[in-house]
Amino acid sequence: MRPFDPRLLRYASAARWFLSVGALLGLAQTVIVIAFSWLLSQSITLAVTGASQTDLASTTAALAGVVVVRAALVWLLEVAATRGAAQVKSQLRRQVLERVSERGPDWLSIRASAGVSTLVTQGLDALDNYFARYLPQLLLAGISTPLLILVMLWQDLPSGITVIVVLPFIPVFMVLIGQATQSVQRRQWESLQRLSTGFLDLVGGLGTLKIYGRDRRQFARVRTITEDYRARTMKVLRVSFLSGFVLELVASLSVALVAVSIGLRLVDGSLALGVGLFVLLLAPEAFLPVRQVGAQFHAAADGLAAAEEVFAILDETETETETETETETETATGAAPAEPRAASTPAAAPAGRGHADAGALRFEHVSIRRGTDAPVHDFSAVFRPGELTVVVGPSGAGKSTLVAALQGFIPFDGRILLNGVEQTPGTPRPWLAWAGQRPGLFQGTIADNLALGDASVDRGTVTRSLECAGADDLDPATMLGVAGEGLSGGQAQRVAAARALYRAETHDCAVVVLDEPSSALDEAAEGTLVAGLHRLATRGRIVIVVSHRPALRDAADQIVALSEVAHV
Repeated sequence: MRPFDPRLLRYASAARWFLSVGALLGLAQTVIVIAFSWLLSQSITLAVTGASQTDLASTTAALAGVVVVRAALVWLLEVAATRGAAQVKSQLRRQVLERVSERGPDWLSIRASAGVSTLVTQGLDALDNYFARYLPQLLLAGISTPLLILVMLWQDLPSGITVIVVLPFIPVFMVLIGQATQSVQRRQWESLQRLSTGFLDLVGGLGTLKIYGRDRRQFARVRTITEDYRARTMKVLRVSFLSGFVLELVASLSVALVAVSIGLRLVDGSLALGVGLFVLLLAPEAFLPVRQVGAQFHAAADGLAAAEEVFAILDETETETETETETETETATGAAPAEPRAASTPAAAPAGRGHADAGALRFEHVSIRRGTDAPVHDFSAVFRPGELTVVVGPSGAGKSTLVAALQGFIPFDGRILLNGVEQTPGTPRPWLAWAGQRPGLFQGTIADNLALGDASVDRGTVTRSLECAGADDLDPATMLGVAGEGLSGGQAQRVAAARALYRAETHDCAVVVLDEPSSALDEAAEGTLVAGLHRLATRGRIVIVVSHRPALRDAADQIVALSEVAHV
């Protein structure tokens, strides 16, 4: 765990702003500290030597002014740190969410979604301590300490040399303590993620556990994970308090060495009182930033651990993008791709349509590779407006993979064109409405679920969409619980299909894709949904359904069949 990760500057421009402002404020604060120490030592010297009240009053007034300025600079540094932390957190959260959106559910399925949620919420919130406490002290250690040592060398060479000799002991202890803290903090962060993931899994499967009478057995599991997190948190606190004590002890002994040296030379008259007081006041200030860096490192450890995971996600996607670019370059220069293990082929698309294919969605020699497998290889097909197309094929033939490529969530070779315009991975799809195999409903009314992401709800469109999806028996004002609680499986599936139909109408989407929309529906509900999809297609939209159901196959205007073909 590095004290400062340069990737923070690359992914958060607000961090560069904060470092610039923090460096200027740190320099000004150092100058004020020097002025404060000088004026205070002069005030004491004047009072001891019996100077006039006029001279003493002017020096005291200047000292009071310096105190006010110093307080203002400390306040400004805290304000800059707070605003910098808020902006950096917003920028990092936005980039992580953009990456999740770009990579899609296929990428998120290989990561713990609860861990990602914890990371972008509570994890990044820990950056407040990093910016408000740790980073300002790190800046002061790099700016203030060297300047103060130079002033001490200029005023009293022995004291300056003493500080230079003893100062490195603090970083040595910081490194040793930091290594222990890093290990403890990392385990504590992993324990928090296990707690979050385990609790989310428990809530998601609570219905199944209760049916099988295994719900009470989870009490012990949750208690064990919670106790583990509590114990690790207390261990982190013990290490933090112990390290703080060690750093304070080392710094106090170092200042004591300077004080003893100055005291002895004041007694024998080899050092002036004003100079001795000035250097003695500067000595703690020279040690303070370095000491605070070690003490505040523990407060910032949570934020640093979370930031490292954020950078890992962002670096991972950048590496994948570079790899894809290199692969495309090799293909363009004639490098032969590896032979796929599996392939998929569609039913032959009708040829010779000419201008009739205007506005069509085209797949031209699309291949999708995942590791060493190629679930989709050299796929070509045409999906036309006004037609209901059903994509069929055995499990593993690449149907869902093909939909993910259409959504732009995964990279592919070949071309996908809509009305002659090429659609590339990772770009927005405002022309697409989609309903997946999982309904993906949230807490709120059915109408709010249909108008997902819209600023307002069109009540008329909600009613029509529910009717087309065969869900006209549901009241749009019905309040649902978490994950659509309150609906049966078939009802939830119809609401998800209605959401795609709602988006298609309100956003004028040219393409509507439904993945297994009738797997939980009875024959009557399925017939209503099929009729609604036909009406949607007759309005000039491209309707694509992935399904194994005979009713949808029989109603299709076009069937695209995917099949597994082994290459020898």
